[in-house]
Amino acid sequence: MPKSVDREEQRRQIGAALLQLVAERGLDEVSVRTVAAATGRSPGAVQKYFRTKDEMLTFAAELAGERIERRMAEVNTALPLRQALRDLIRTTLPVDAERRAEATAQLAFAIHAAHHPRLAAIRRQVDQDVRQALATWLESAGHETHAAALADAVIALSDGLALRMLYTPQEHEHLLTALDRALDTLIPDPGTDRHRRE
Repeated sequence: MPKSVDREEQRRQIGAALLQLVAERGLDEVSVRTVAAATGRSPGAVQKYFRTKDEMLTFAAELAGERIERRMAEVNTALPLRQALRDLIRTTLPVDAERRAEATAQLAFAIHAAHHPRLAAIRRQVDQDVRQALATWLESAGHETHAAALADAVIALSDGLALRMLYTPQEHEHLLTALDRALDTLIPDPGTDRHRRE
């Protein structure tokens, strides 16, 4: 009897291998052949799931966004706002090998997306989903007036720290201290979790 194959699981394995390959060797090294080698498959076996490199890149970009959104959803938003925001931002930072690989791949995708509309559309959708979820949560925490602006600031802070951590891993502790200082500015009164209204 033929062995049952979970098509979605196979696609996820290939997507995960692509993310790791991008992190280790860069986007220029990604091809159907190199991804096949990384997964122990033949190029023909990979093409049963992805016909082209662009299809693989599109799926891997979605997979990376999904992983980040899943980790963000696991943050305990019942914590005081400043602490929850810190935990939320830390889920996006390359503080371990898996997240470093994801952040490296995300940066490569961002650069690639500048010239590839389909990949750009995926990244915009992920950004929009994250921004909307964050703004909704901030509104529920009492920041109705400033929720969207604060969400944009948190995302910018996260993106900037992640980028710097990629090329200055020796400064992780310094950059995490910078995160705390930035949050002191964004949430001026952590004791009450209320944003100073102008």
